[in-house]
Amino acid sequence: MKKSAILGMLAAACAALFGQSAALQNAGVKPEDAAGAAVEPADPEKISGIGIFARDYIFKHVALYSEGKPLATPKAPVPREINGRLFYIASKSEPHEWICLRAGEILAAVPAGDGGGIESLRAAGFSKKSDFELEGGGAFALMAKRAERGEKFATPPGAVVAGFSARKAPAAPAGELLYNSVRLPEKWPPDFSFKSDEPAKIPYLENPPKTIRIDVGRQLFVDDFLVEKTRGIKREFHYPRKYAGNPILKPETDLERRGNPVAAPLSGSILWNPDKRIFEMWYEAGHLRNLAYAYSKDGLKWERPDIKGGTNKILDRNPDSWTVVRDWRETDPSKKFKMFFRTPDGKRDFRAEAYVSADGVNWKFAGFGGYCGDRSTLIYNPFRDKWIYSLRWGGAGGRVRAYLEADDFLEGMKWAPTDPVAWARADRLDRHDDGEFVRMNQLYNLDAVAYESIMLGFFQIMYGEQNDVYADRGEPKCTGLNFAYSRDGFHWHRPDRTLAIDGTRGETWDKGYVQSISNICLVMGDRLYIYYTGFAGDKSKAKDKLPKGRRPTGLYANGATGVAFLRRDGFVSLNSESGGAGEILTRPLVFSGKYLFVNADAPNGGVKAELRDAAGKPIEPFTFENCEGVSADSTAAKMKWRNSGGSDLTKLANIPTRIAFKIDGGKLYSFWVSRDESGRSDGYVAGGGYGFTCDTDTIGIKSVEAARRAEGGK
Repeated sequence: MKKSAILGMLAAACAALFGQSAALQNAGVKPEDAAGAAVEPADPEKISGIGIFARDYIFKHVALYSEGKPLATPKAPVPREINGRLFYIASKSEPHEWICLRAGEILAAVPAGDGGGIESLRAAGFSKKSDFELEGGGAFALMAKRAERGEKFATPPGAVVAGFSARKAPAAPAGELLYNSVRLPEKWPPDFSFKSDEPAKIPYLENPPKTIRIDVGRQLFVDDFLVEKTRGIKREFHYPRKYAGNPILKPETDLERRGNPVAAPLSGSILWNPDKRIFEMWYEAGHLRNLAYAYSKDGLKWERPDIKGGTNKILDRNPDSWTVVRDWRETDPSKKFKMFFRTPDGKRDFRAEAYVSADGVNWKFAGFGGYCGDRSTLIYNPFRDKWIYSLRWGGAGGRVRAYLEADDFLEGMKWAPTDPVAWARADRLDRHDDGEFVRMNQLYNLDAVAYESIMLGFFQIMYGEQNDVYADRGEPKCTGLNFAYSRDGFHWHRPDRTLAIDGTRGETWDKGYVQSISNICLVMGDRLYIYYTGFAGDKSKAKDKLPKGRRPTGLYANGATGVAFLRRDGFVSLNSESGGAGEILTRPLVFSGKYLFVNADAPNGGVKAELRDAAGKPIEPFTFENCEGVSADSTAAKMKWRNSGGSDLTKLANIPTRIAFKIDGGKLYSFWVSRDESGRSDGYVAGGGYGFTCDTDTIGIKSVEAARRAEGGK
């Protein structure tokens, strides 16, 4: 059959679909949901069908020209980004090539278990966007790429490709739509300037989405993204409490005491390994000398296994900066662990290096990366399935950070000097001390990890003099850690500039040069374990204590590892002011879960919730009057209503809904709508912790129970 005839049948099929306007309208297809991109099959004869995604049904035209009928029912409404889109079904026996007719976002779906199909799409430039599931039809992975007019690309056999709309629609936003309804700008990464020391503007706070999806993770009050208004409420910032038993790892072995003694992870990682049921640490043994490995059963007492030559050394390279990430999405067992590495010795021209491992102990060199400065690190953003390279760069702000993202870890390492873009710097609101601290503050490092529904970061702020001043004294330089929060993975909100973890500046093990680990924290039941590096220095290596001409190096001596504790989700709380109850009203939210949970401290008061429609009208029976409330100190308490069918919110699923909270003598840290009564959040759990089996919370309250068992019932 000639191509023109086939395309004519395709046009007829589209026309038939367009004629189902009433059905599509009832299915929730709106013009604003339609996409603006368009594709054409290179060989129309290999197309087996055409259809349309709708909110509650998926319509299909079999053999192109037959009567339209529902093909399947989604278990939940289809992802918003495909609602209203027409799709092609390609041949199930061979790959197919496509031509982009109009630039925009192209979507493709393959079965979630089709690893080969997913990898084929990745090779064609697609990245993972979301998942959806059909009743009796299995789960599907939704992949996306931006294609330019005239661009050709291939998809694997049987792929479903959506790239044009069911009706003429207004120009669709070109930027990527995130899990939380934040729309990224078309130009990504966005422009940022190192020249200004004004605090960076946060686009999603200045112009929040009209409706916010909250299916991923606990929802934190670290900003006003979720909050439309409050009455009688004040925001309180909270800070980790250092462990009395610090340091938990200090230089003791010959390996750790060579040169300047150090036993600390810096930006190396501390992760829970559910396969071995242990905690694992990758750390620097001796300053700029060795990369070593330790493990622990409780996260506090660490053991050094015999790995190589009677030591726990794992790599024959001198570390300057490194990050270890467990890749939960990797299908090749030999690449389960990935390491970003930069050497200080200059023999390889300060290029980054990539390593992979099956067990985190035995590593294989995987290739060189681009050039970067010291203290460059690696971040994985699972919300967008992107590898982020946090690179030290020079700029008007002294030490600043450059940003580079990639779909593939190894390919992303091959950046050119012009590829990274300006990202972050210290600004005028950062710490300024009187007296000896006279230099402009600098951003020494930026580590970040996915925590629940946000990217949680630590800005390592350098607020003292330059290295030579402290080297002359034999003291560590002044750096401390400031919490930072991001909902798009690029823009960082730092509402409180108090350093969450800082050096003591006294004669202690963590006098200064305080640094974060790459994964920031572990989730240990009701608490977060926040590990950090601190240095004591060595005054015997001060300038006046050394022979003439010898360079003082004491500022890098006696580095050790400590931990601090913070309530789970405990960064920020919204509290009722004294003298009465306060109220919080959220923006319109969309969720697919069933049960509302809160993290609240209200043993002497109470926290109640009320569900309201988008206009603000209470929804029966989920009112304040029917709410039993929470009068307890709990990091996972289920909200209950009388006469509500067991507090099941199913009937409100995917309908814009506001939540009003009334707080009387208490603190509210977070809330979420769980898919079941376990209280699971399906958000990310940083470095993991007791009970977790992957990088997300799929077990809810059981994680608290697991931690209590491990801690002997405390």
